[in-house]
Parts: sequence; C-alpha cells; structure tokens
Amino acid sequence: MKKLLIAISLLGQIITVKAQKHDYRAIITGFYNCENLYDTINDPIKNDEQFLPSSEYHYNSHVYFDKIGRLSSVISQIGIEYNPDGLAILGLAEIENDTVLNDLINSKDLADRKWKYVHYNSPDVRGVDVAMLYNPKYFRVLNSASLFVQLPGGSKDSWFTRDVLYVKGILAGDTIHVFVNHWPSRSGGEERSIPARAAAASVVKHKVDSLNCISLNTKILIMGDLNDDPISPSLTKVLGAKIKLEDVEKGGIFNPFGEMYKKGIGTSPYQDAWGLFDQSLISEAWLDQNQSGFFFKKAVIFNREFMLQKTGKYRGYTRRTWDGTTYNYGYSDHFPVFLLMLKKV
Repeated sequence: MKKLLIAISLLGQIITVKAQKHDYRAIITGFYNCENLYDTINDPIKNDEQFLPSSEYHYNSHVYFDKIGRLSSVISQIGIEYNPDGLAILGLAEIENDTVLNDLINSKDLADRKWKYVHYNSPDVRGVDVAMLYNPKYFRVLNSASLFVQLPGGSKDSWFTRDVLYVKGILAGDTIHVFVNHWPSRSGGEERSIPARAAAASVVKHKVDSLNCISLNTKILIMGDLNDDPISPSLTKVLGAKIKLEDVEKGGIFNPFGEMYKKGIGTSPYQDAWGLFDQSLISEAWLDQNQSGFFFKKAVIFNREFMLQKTGKYRGYTRRTWDGTTYNYGYSDHFPVFLLMLKKV
C-alpha cells in the first residue's frame, strides 16, 4: 500500500511539471461517499433513528461535527497538487439533507472556497441522498433534475432507492452534463440485486442517449458509488462503458477505473479484497487531447495514509466512521475518486 501511495504521488508531480511546461489549465472533478452523514435531529419522514443522540451509536453533536471536520479535511486536499483551488465539482453520496451540506461547505477547511450545491430529497428508505458541490469560480448551473429510479419487483426489500441527480452547467467555458449516482446496494445478495442496479443504469443510459441524439460531442460525467465494479453488467452491458480507450466509439462511454480494478486497486475493501464501486465515467468527447476545450488526463483514487485503519483486524482497510457501535474517529468506508482535466491555454 505504501509503494502504491508513493507511486501515485510521484506520478502527480510529473504531470504537474508537464502541465506547467506546456501551459495547461487544470480542472478537478470528484466523487465521495460520505458514509452516513446524518444530522443529529430526528426526521419523522426518514429512517434516521440509528443516528440520533439516544441511539446505540450515541450520535451526538460532538461526533457529528468531528465527522464534518474529518470529511472536509479530506475534501479540501483533493486535487490541490494540480489546482490550488482543489475541486471544481464534487458529487456526494450518503448525505441526509441540506443541513449537512451547509455545515460541510461552511466548515473551517472549505468555507474560503464559497461552494454551492445542488440537492433534491430522494425517496430512499434509509433517508440518504446524493448531491453535487461546486465552486462557482469554475462552474455555473444551467438546470438540474432528480431522476427517479423505478426498482423491479423482487430485486430489493425496499421499493425505493436514491434518485439520480442530473446537472447541466458550464465548466470553465465547456458545457457539460453531470450524473451523480448511488445505485442500489448488494444487500440481500448480489445476484438478487443485479436488476436493481441495471434499472438505475438504464435511467442514466436513457438520458445519455437523448443527449447524444442532439450531439455526439456532448461532454458527460457519470460519477458515483455504483455498488458494482467496472466489469459488472450494469456498466459494461447497460451503460456500454468501455475499459480500453481503443474500444470507445463516437458518442460512447469510457471507464478510466477499469484498469485499476484489474490490478486489484479499489476504493472500499470487503473480506480482504478491494472493490471499486466508486467511479467516474466520461463520454468520448473528453478524450481528444487536441481539442480547444478541456480533455481527460487521468483518473485517481485519493488514498492517503491517514485515511487507513492502523490497528485491529481491519488494519489496512479504509478508516471508517464506526467500529461496531463505537465512534472510530474515522473518515469513510470509501476512498474518494477524482479526474484531472486539462486545457491548453
């Protein structure tokens, strides 16, 4: 793990020097699953009883604001080796409401960036949503929508899951379309829940197809905790995402995290193996490095030593928020991911 972190750090330095030499502008887009970022107030409409001061987790203000501080510390560091402002766009999963979003963007480490957000309440049974933070210095929202995911009968215990967040906007001069996802989990069994994730992927695919009907040069970002790996049917068959660049056709979708997964690199460990559920996919329009707009340069899993569990049976895993019902002073059970986009100046 240490060798991997050193290699990632050195590669980042090389790209930064090269970008400066050739006079490129860098934009960073990312995604982070915040692992149950609830507030401490009971919402009678949501199933949030587990995250209240009276619960077995003793989820009080001390725990909540410590978690906010830890998440904001991680987020504030993402991509700063390429752009001192860090992220231009950040998709989030497992956030309860706009209260936690406001507390996050106004935290000590993030307040200076004056971030804004796009968020809709979802019908998810656990009461968690997706959202998108953005730096208005780099991104301007044109319109947005919450796309409902109809689950097929029998695929999950609940009939409701997270909506897909769709945002259209201007990213430093480029018109882009962003989809923030948190697809149905594998609880109840992977095989049983496959149709549920296929349903979520179909919602995205339908919207992507409608955008491609207007122009095959549309710039699209599909990010999220997909609860599937890059080789899973929801991505390869439903979305048609390709792992190899040479396989991507005009108007197609490229998954830059596929080769990482093949090497055993991931964002969330389970039973001593790394899964790569957290991904960011791009449309073919990002791939031409000779274009006048921004182009895709590299994909990164943001993995730092302080985000790893140092002791116990889960040593070397992500340093998650809880150890059983005891607060672990951790960050998340997922690593964030980001994409580096460059533009010739």
